[in-house]
Amino acid sequence: MTRTTPHKWTFPARFRRGAFGWKSALPIQRLKEAVTEIRQVARSEPVVAADGAVSLLEKLSPALEQVDSSSGAIGTAVNRAIEALVPVIAGVDVPVPMRERWLERLFEALQGDQMPYIERLGDYWGELCVTPAIASAWVDRLLPITARVMGAEGLGEHFAGTIACLSALNAARRHEELLALVNGARLNWWAYRQYGVDALIALGRSAEALRYAEASRGLNAPAAAIARKCEAILLASGMKDEAYRRYAIEANQGQTHLATFRAIAKKYPDRPAEGVLRDLIASNPGAEGKWFAAAKDAGLLDLAASLAMRSPTDPRTLTRAARDFVSQAPAFAVTCGTAALHWIAAGFGYDITGSDVLDAYGALADATLASGMTRDELNRRLRDQFAVGPGYSFVASVLAHHVAPDRQKSVQD
Repeated sequence: MTRTTPHKWTFPARFRRGAFGWKSALPIQRLKEAVTEIRQVARSEPVVAADGAVSLLEKLSPALEQVDSSSGAIGTAVNRAIEALVPVIAGVDVPVPMRERWLERLFEALQGDQMPYIERLGDYWGELCVTPAIASAWVDRLLPITARVMGAEGLGEHFAGTIACLSALNAARRHEELLALVNGARLNWWAYRQYGVDALIALGRSAEALRYAEASRGLNAPAAAIARKCEAILLASGMKDEAYRRYAIEANQGQTHLATFRAIAKKYPDRPAEGVLRDLIASNPGAEGKWFAAAKDAGLLDLAASLAMRSPTDPRTLTRAARDFVSQAPAFAVTCGTAALHWIAAGFGYDITGSDVLDAYGALADATLASGMTRDELNRRLRDQFAVGPGYSFVASVLAHHVAPDRQKSVQD
């Protein structure tokens, strides 16, 4: 019989009930440390690590109950921890009684999750069950309450095991039963219907699954999540062009424009980077400058330069680009430095100071020298550019000392 070896964990003392105040920075750090500790143990003692993962998930909600979750930072950190810990628990080979004990502990934690913090655990319930037999046993246990809560008579009721039941139904391969449950639900929620999509896919009915997912769109429906599911269906069916055309942009939105571009370029490596980028630019008219970093990252410098001049672009990003490309592409660097000063003068950029103006000027001065332009020519051009208009007064005042015609200063000034 497999037993968990006694192990001296560091994290339990840090995750006592009410261990953290309202600030989220420390609990996020402690959570990352705990996940790292568990992963390190998993390399040599996977069963011990899995038991430790269960213990951490049990402790999360009580420990975090006072933390301010309004920014979403702590919630994101917990979700990432769950994503990391589920494979540790599900991936270890243990006797059924031990796995059932883990599931009981996790389900008790899920029911006691008042905030809630660990509700995403329900999405992984089928994976945590590991075998169809264990999953089916959980379905039999959870289905009566789940059916009532999801049905017409369940108005106002909540059951922490609802999503766990849907996940277990799929893992138990009870797909038709799952479809009947979701189709009979009182609410047309994507949280439910995504499992119906998965059931249809498992039944080999991909075209129907795509239509089913599309029919889930509506007020407050998570459009990006639905698009990701639809894209995945088409990609799995070998329909790359249609997947790209219909869903790539909506399904792969990152936290930054650069992240979005990279995600799509990675998923569709056969497509030219410039074509992907131009499609992204066209999808967001009036915000062309926000794709500057993506164009630069892809080595499309001519396109990046045109974007920087067409619409507002972050001045500090432009200044860094001007500095980075002084040697290898001085003409591009000149454009970036010029655009940085232009957008600062136009009022763009967050918390811009005189130091930002001088940084842009310094990078531009270096670039103009590298491109063959003299400092006097640059200063003459800048005097003309910032001589008029109320929006130019700030930049003009900061640069006045540097571009005055009667001073002979080095480029380093």
